[in-house]
Amino acid sequence: MTWRGSTDTKDRIFAALVYLLPLYSASDFGDSIFQQIPFLKEALEIVLTPLTFLYSSLGSFGRLIVFFVLFLAVVRNPRISHFIRFNTMQAILIDILVYLLGLVLGFVPRGLGANLALETLYNVVFLGAFAACVYSIIQSVIGKYADIPTISEAAYSQVGG
Repeated sequence: MTWRGSTDTKDRIFAALVYLLPLYSASDFGDSIFQQIPFLKEALEIVLTPLTFLYSSLGSFGRLIVFFVLFLAVVRNPRISHFIRFNTMQAILIDILVYLLGLVLGFVPRGLGANLALETLYNVVFLGAFAACVYSIIQSVIGKYADIPTISEAAYSQVGG
C-alpha cells in the first residue's frame, strides 16, 4: 500500500521501531525454536534489551502504559505523519493478536499428547508474528506500507486517510 506521499528517514526509523513491541510479546512463544536456533534468541535479546528495560522500569503495568501512550499520543495524533501512525496501529494490532492467542493457548490442556500440539501452536504463533514483524520492519525501512491482510485494513480504518 502506498496511498500516501514519500516518507523521510526519521519516519522510516520510528515506523520500524514500533514493531519491536509485538516481537517482544511473541518471543515468549519461541522457546522450542530458540533451543534449535540459539543464535536467534541471542540476537532478539540484544535487539529487545531497551524494551525489556522500559517494561521492567514501568512495573507490572508497563505493557499497558506503553499501549495507551502509543495509541493516544501517536495513533490519534494528526500532527504525526500518517506513515508512523499507520505502522504504530498495525504493530499494536499484531501485539493484541499475539496476546489473545496466548490467552487462548493458556486454556489448552497439557498432557502427553497435547505437549506436541501445544509446542506446534507456540511455534506457529512465534513464527507468524516474527515473519509479520520482520516483513513490516523491512517495508518501513524502505518507506513502503506493509500490507498484511486484514490487519492492515483494520489499522487503516483506525488511522484514517
